[in-house]
Amino acid sequence: MRIHFIAIGGSAMHNLALALHQKGYQITGSDDEIFEPSKSRLSAKGLLPEAYGWFPEKITSKLDAVILGMHAKADNPELLRAQTMNLPIYSYPEFLYEQSKAKTRVVIGGSHGKTTITSMILHVMHYFGKNVDYMVGAQLEGFDTMVHLTEENDFMVLEGDEYLSSPIDRRPKFHLYKPNIALLSGIAWDHINVFPTFENYLEQFSTFIAQITNGGALVYNAEDAQLQKIVEASQHPIKKYPYATPQYDVVDGVTLLETPEGSMPIAVFGKHNLNNLEGARWICQLMGVDADAFYEAISSFKGASKRLEKIAERFDAIAYKDFAHSPSKVKATAEAVKNQYPNRRLLACLELHTYSSLTPNFLKEYQGALDAADEAVVFYSPHAVEIKKLEPISKEQIAEAFQREDLNIFTDPKDFKEFLFAQNFENRSLLLMSSGNYGGLDFGEVGKLF
Repeated sequence: MRIHFIAIGGSAMHNLALALHQKGYQITGSDDEIFEPSKSRLSAKGLLPEAYGWFPEKITSKLDAVILGMHAKADNPELLRAQTMNLPIYSYPEFLYEQSKAKTRVVIGGSHGKTTITSMILHVMHYFGKNVDYMVGAQLEGFDTMVHLTEENDFMVLEGDEYLSSPIDRRPKFHLYKPNIALLSGIAWDHINVFPTFENYLEQFSTFIAQITNGGALVYNAEDAQLQKIVEASQHPIKKYPYATPQYDVVDGVTLLETPEGSMPIAVFGKHNLNNLEGARWICQLMGVDADAFYEAISSFKGASKRLEKIAERFDAIAYKDFAHSPSKVKATAEAVKNQYPNRRLLACLELHTYSSLTPNFLKEYQGALDAADEAVVFYSPHAVEIKKLEPISKEQIAEAFQREDLNIFTDPKDFKEFLFAQNFENRSLLLMSSGNYGGLDFGEVGKLF
């Protein structure tokens, strides 16, 4: 097949392009800008566009399909030409469904923990040499790409994002996968620019449950009251499997998971990650891996990229970075680090970087999110607010939202870096939470402080 990617440089898009290239498809693509690591990875396979920009002449009748990325606009000249020529146009999730229609589709959804749970499942399958197709939202140790597609594998494991599918398809991605086996990790309001009310956001998960194939299975976090209510209300003919956080203990900075064979040390930590682990165990069981085998494999799981990723450690101090940005994720991550190292002072730094986090009427959702930290910092860029065309945010609004009198608030990357590099990290833990980089902070340089 000949496939053209409009906006090939995105994290998800370039991984799909690489996967289809590996499968033997002929791939072309365009983008107006491509950053690392996408640029080098596409170049290594001969898929990097010769020039940046949009070139309608690339859209010809020889193409079997066009895949449209979220970075493109609805008036993209290549898209308009493809529409005029009546070529098949797919969003990223639509094409993944087309590739997996004959497989057992396992979809991991929820407002938080999707990448970690998907990563755990893939780690277990990889550990036992069980080959599956997959799409996951982070680069995993031992895996070449974030997307893998074959003709022969029976299972397709998909991370089910609730964000929009493409500029011309406003459906949430996870509505398009029609899972045979599904998991929902929990619900916490996010993507306020698309789902302006919590009720509207909740509807997306009810719709997802209704998309599970008849007779399929739903594994869900029973500790989430809102999720349990939605699952119980569903009359869809599926099997429902609730799960809860397993028993565990923390001893001298090591998390011990209680198993039928006794306590087992694991590399991941925090109540939310133990909850994720239990969800992954249920999914693996439905995929044919029993509990004993799961525990054997998961003991070597070190975590997904940017999810409580250790960047430095010495005998009396440790530093982590994490992708956490929504209120529930920030709270869970801060509590995890504090509980893992209760005798060390925790400095937790949060960058407000996403559309939701920079929206004034959403800020109140962060109340209490940093309470587990002994010292707390919030960084945001007024320029980023301006670029996203949002109402200006004042430091006073942020202080009011977090309800913490000793909160340090920075808007200048230089000032934040000076503050951070002036710290004495003796007997302390550092947690840097962001989906960005604090205006250009070098995390490798931070590691040298330890």
